[in-house]
Amino acid sequence: MKSALRRTLGIFATVLIVGTTAICLTTPLASNAAMLLMDRSNFIPAQSSIFSFEPYVINEGSSNYWLYGQDRTYYYHFTYQADAPYLYITRKNACAGFDRADVRTWCGAGRGSPR
Repeated sequence: MKSALRRTLGIFATVLIVGTTAICLTTPLASNAAMLLMDRSNFIPAQSSIFSFEPYVINEGSSNYWLYGQDRTYYYHFTYQADAPYLYITRKNACAGFDRADVRTWCGAGRGSPR
C-alpha cells in the first residue's frame, strides 16, 4: 500500500514539475515575473496577462520598465501618466503608416486605466 502511494506521489510530482517547466518555457511567465519583482514601476496591462504580455522595447536607463509591449490581441505603450499609464491598440488596425514602436503612428488607441 505504501509503495502505491509513493508511486502515485512520484508521478504527481513529475507531472507537476514537467507542467510547470512547460508553462515557463512556452510563455513569458518567468520573464514577466522577474520584471515585476525587480522594478516596482513595471506592471502588466489590464487587457493582458502575465502569461501572454511580451515587452519588445525596454527603457535602457536605470530602471528596466517596458516602453512597448504586445500580446495576442493588442500593442501597448507605457505613457508615464498617472491617470492613463498606457495606451493600447488592436494588432489588427488600419492606421496608415503604423509602426508598433512609434505611438505617434497609432490611430484610435485606447487609454488604459490603473488597476
